[in-house]
Amino acid sequence: MSDWLAHLADPPLEELGALGLYVLVFGIVFAETGTLIGFWLPGSSVLFTAGLLSARDGSPLSLPVLVVGVTLAAILGDTVGYWSGRRLGRPWLLRRAGKAAHHLPKAEAFYAKYGWFAVVACRFIPWLRAFTPIIAGTAAMPYAKFASANVVGALCWGALLVLAGHAADSLPWIRTLAYSIAGVAILASIIAPLASWIRRRRARARS
Repeated sequence: MSDWLAHLADPPLEELGALGLYVLVFGIVFAETGTLIGFWLPGSSVLFTAGLLSARDGSPLSLPVLVVGVTLAAILGDTVGYWSGRRLGRPWLLRRAGKAAHHLPKAEAFYAKYGWFAVVACRFIPWLRAFTPIIAGTAAMPYAKFASANVVGALCWGALLVLAGHAADSLPWIRTLAYSIAGVAILASIIAPLASWIRRRRARARS
């Protein structure tokens, strides 16, 4: 994991320059939260890595610019998702989701159960991150209520992950903890679909 993060700081990426790096990071955050196109983008890893790079000597990335930009991109992304769902409705969401539509019932159940908290918590769950703001819109969640959850979620997810990455450069225990969490998350992302596939196979075999 540490080698992978280090390779992101190699010359090919740094040659993008400050503007290119900002556009890349902010664009990924917006696409992952504001459109279903970014369903599989590794937003959390990108944010942590951007924070890590900002701590290096001579880095073209500014920590304050990253924190403010990521927070605004995350807020704008969820806002676009909310109003898309509010104006276009669930049929549009089903058409846009395509093959990812099988996640929709779980996302809707999560939102129905937790409401405001779901909009905040979904930031940390990749497949929920893309669906929940749109579902909040299709469910006609009051915008003032959604907006407050949107801001809190953007700060807790976007700003804190960037800050954690920045701190990890000088605090080894944060770096170790972050790598451990990332490893568990990657393992879970592999095991969960495999377990679901096995359950479906067993269900079909019994029927």
